[in-house]
Amino acid sequence: MSDPAARIGKLVVVGVGLIGGSFALALKEAGRVGRVVGVGRSRENLDAAIELGVIDEAIGDAAQAVRDADLVLIATPVGQMPEVMAHIAPALGRSTVVTDGGSTKQDVIAYARRFLGAHFERFVPAHPIAGTERSGAAAAFPGLYRDRNVILAPQPETSASALALVRSAWQACGAQIVELDAKRHDEIFAAVSHLPHVVAFALVSMLAKRDDAATLLGFSGGGLRDTVRIAGSSPEMWRDICIANRDALITLLDDYVQELERARGAIQSGDGNALEGMFERARTARRRWLLKEPR
Repeated sequence: MSDPAARIGKLVVVGVGLIGGSFALALKEAGRVGRVVGVGRSRENLDAAIELGVIDEAIGDAAQAVRDADLVLIATPVGQMPEVMAHIAPALGRSTVVTDGGSTKQDVIAYARRFLGAHFERFVPAHPIAGTERSGAAAAFPGLYRDRNVILAPQPETSASALALVRSAWQACGAQIVELDAKRHDEIFAAVSHLPHVVAFALVSMLAKRDDAATLLGFSGGGLRDTVRIAGSSPEMWRDICIANRDALITLLDDYVQELERARGAIQSGDGNALEGMFERARTARRRWLLKEPR
């Protein structure tokens, strides 16, 4: 398929959840894909994906599924990707392009370099910056990527035609494409995505451990719901992301703990000025970020 904007004859989605399923639906809506084959561990989820029109066929064996595929999207948790790559590598066609939807990039690139072998030049690392707290095929919808960023992290070996195909596919989903160095990608998303998820999970976990948890949560309002919304995300997926990006994440967690300690100290000593100053700096930063106000 020399023209990157051409119709993808066969798309294989390994991991038919929110990310993979929405990719398939968006390409279907754009008229850019012929047949979508889904691969996954849960037969129930795959059956739902067929019923909902997310995929056209389900195949249990990923190696069998990828034969004669034009494009393969690996949309599993990042911890499953090495096994998937090793399994499909012998079955990949010479022109098949492989990409992923993982939230970390250095580890995924290392897996691909190791397990895809000669096919590595046709692997395009990607990370769609979109999602909800829901998971599974039923959560997928075609507009998920519209006007959202998708990060591509091509390597020196990456084929120009493979990069063009993946770029074109995401653009057909309505996404904006940004290319980024893999290490810088992981540093950025440790701060703006991975840390917030750890904070949300930890806060709910702390509250849930209390003897009066039911009473506390019964009185909770919008403040708690807004803060912990993302704690409804897939624990398996976020477990893998945190471990994969541990170096960048640990540094940020240390910084966050220090900030909490400063807040604790101000509260304990009754230092209202220090506390108000911290809150005002945070409010100003948030306003500038959300409203794009000048500094």
